[in-house]
Amino acid sequence: MSRGGRHVYAAVSVLAAGALVLSGCSKGGSSGGDNHKKDDTDAKRQQALIKFGDAAASTGPAAPVPGAKAGGTMEFLERDSPAHLDPAQIYTFAEGTIAPLLHRGLTGYKSTSDDGGRHEIVGDLATDSGTVSDGGRTWKYTLKDGVKFQDGATITSKDVRHSVERLFAPFLTKGPTYLQQWLADTAGTDYRKLLPDGPYQGKHLPDSVLETPDEHTVVFHFKKPVADLPYALAMTGYSIVEEKGDTKEKYDRAPLATGPYKIQSFKSGKSMVLVKNDQWDPKTDPIRHQYVDQFNVTFNQQYEMSTKALIADSGVDQTGVSLQNQVDAGNLSRVLSDSKLKSRTVAGYQPYVGQININMSKPELKDKKVREAIAYALPVTPFVRAYGGEAAMEVAGGLISPTVSGYDPTFDPFGKKKKPAGDPAKAKKLLAEAGKSGMKLTFAYINTPEGQQYSTAMAEGLKKAGFDVQRQELPAETYFDEVSKIHNNFDIFHTSWGADWPSASTVLPPTTDGRLIADGAHNYPQVNDAHVNSEIDRISAITDPVKAATEWEKLDKYLLTEVVHAVPTGYYKQVQIAGSKVGGLAYDDVLGGIDPRRLYVK
Repeated sequence: MSRGGRHVYAAVSVLAAGALVLSGCSKGGSSGGDNHKKDDTDAKRQQALIKFGDAAASTGPAAPVPGAKAGGTMEFLERDSPAHLDPAQIYTFAEGTIAPLLHRGLTGYKSTSDDGGRHEIVGDLATDSGTVSDGGRTWKYTLKDGVKFQDGATITSKDVRHSVERLFAPFLTKGPTYLQQWLADTAGTDYRKLLPDGPYQGKHLPDSVLETPDEHTVVFHFKKPVADLPYALAMTGYSIVEEKGDTKEKYDRAPLATGPYKIQSFKSGKSMVLVKNDQWDPKTDPIRHQYVDQFNVTFNQQYEMSTKALIADSGVDQTGVSLQNQVDAGNLSRVLSDSKLKSRTVAGYQPYVGQININMSKPELKDKKVREAIAYALPVTPFVRAYGGEAAMEVAGGLISPTVSGYDPTFDPFGKKKKPAGDPAKAKKLLAEAGKSGMKLTFAYINTPEGQQYSTAMAEGLKKAGFDVQRQELPAETYFDEVSKIHNNFDIFHTSWGADWPSASTVLPPTTDGRLIADGAHNYPQVNDAHVNSEIDRISAITDPVKAATEWEKLDKYLLTEVVHAVPTGYYKQVQIAGSKVGGLAYDDVLGGIDPRRLYVK
C-alpha cells in the first residue's frame, strides 16, 4: 500500500496454514541511539505468525480498552485530505487511516494486546476468518446476524457479491487487485475480461467463481489454491458496498458506512466531521470501539503545524491527535528528550520503503547507464533528514522492508548505506559514457515542507553529476493520481510502498509487474521486463513461504541491478504525539500508526 507521500495501509499475511506473515503500502531522519534494538525487535515482530481466528475470536464486542469511557469530541489534525472514500478506491495511507472507522469487510485484524503489537485475523462481517476446502481452492464465509449499513439496510450476500463484482468495472482503478486476479486466474489487468462492466449491465460472475446460495453465505471458488484470502479480504479495498446504495463514481464522495462512524460532512482539502453510526452494533464487531461522540478532522495541517499544536496542548488540541502526521523533523529531538512530551508519544517501524521512481516509458531514460547515473548521483541524506533523521528513517538498500520476510540487510546496490550523500563522480562518468551530459530531468515532488526540502537537495546532487534538473510541484491531494498516469511528463518522482501483508508478494508484483501498467495503477516506473513478469508468476506459485521469501529477494536484486527502475531512499519509522486528554493511545503494527478504533477522551 502507498503512504501519503507514500502508499499505505500495512497488513500482515500468511501464505499457508502456519506460514510466515508478510506486510504493503507508501510513506517520509535525529539520532537513533538506543532505539536501534527496539527497531530491530519491532521489525522482526512484524514478520511473525498471525493466526486465523475461529468463531469465538470473531465474536463482538471488542475487548474494552483499559480506563476507557464514552463521550466527548476529538480533533484529528491531518496533512492530506483523502482523494477517495469509496473503499474500492482506497489504497493510500491518508485514506486508510480514517477508513477503519467507516468501513468493514468479511475479515479484519483484531489486536490481541493493548500495545498494538499482536494480532489475529478474525471474521469482521463474517462469523469467522473463513472455512477452506478443496486444497485451498474454495473458501466459505457466513455473514453475522445484525450487520447493517448506516441507512439501516441489512448486509446480505447480495451486497458482498455486488462489492466483489463492481471491482471489475473500469472506473475502479485505485484499489488492490489480488482478489480479482485470483478469481480470474490471470495476472495484470486481464482480470477485467471476466466481467468487463462489473454488475452494472446486469451480468454477474458465474456460481463456479462466486456463489451466494442464500442471504448469509458467500463461497469463493479459485482455480488454484489461495492461502492468503483472509488477509486480502481484511484490506479496506475489499470492504462491503451496498448494492442499492451504489452510486458508482459518485460513491467516492459519499459512501455508506458499515463501521462505528459515518461521515456527517466533508469539504475536500478543508475538513471532515465523523459522528456515531447508530446502525453499528458492537455485538457484531470484535475489532472496533465507539467511545468518542464525534471526530472533527482538519486537513492541510503540515507536520510542523500539527506537532506544534499538540506540543502546546491547549484548548481543543488537548483532545487532538494525528493519524497520518508524524512529529516533524525540527521538533523530533525536543519531543524525544522531554519526558513529559515523550509520554504522549507512540512510535514504531512501518512496512514502507521509499523510492525515487525512474520513468521507464521515457525514450531518454531507456539507456541503462543513464538510469545508473541517476541512481548513483541521488543523495538520500536529504530525504532522511527531511523526516527527522535516524529516529524516523533508515537508509534503504533494497525494496523489501525490514518488516517483511526475505529482507537482506547487506543488499546495497548503489552504496547508499556507505555513501548516503551520493557518488556524483561515478554518476558523472556513467552519464558521459552514455553521451548524455547535461541531460534534462523533470523531478516531480509533493508540495509539502518535506517535499520541498528533500527535492531541492536531491536536485542539487543530480546537478553535480551533470544533469539539468527542473523541479515540478504537485498538490498533495492529487499527487498519486498525477504520478500514476501512464502519460505523464515526469522523469523522476518519489513514492513509497508498504506490504499489504508481511510478504514481498504484496510488494514486488503490484509495483513492478508490466501487465499492471495502467492509469491509476501502482507500477509507477512503468517497468515491463519479461524476466520480471515471468518470475512474478513463478514465485507466486510457490506455497512454501520461506522458499518464496528467498526468491522474492532474488527478484529484488535483479530489479535494482539489471532493470534499475528506482532508487530506494528509506525504511520508514514513525513517532506520533497526541494531546494530554487523548486516551487509548497505541501504535498498531498492522495499521502502521495510531489505532483510531480504541481512542477515547479522558
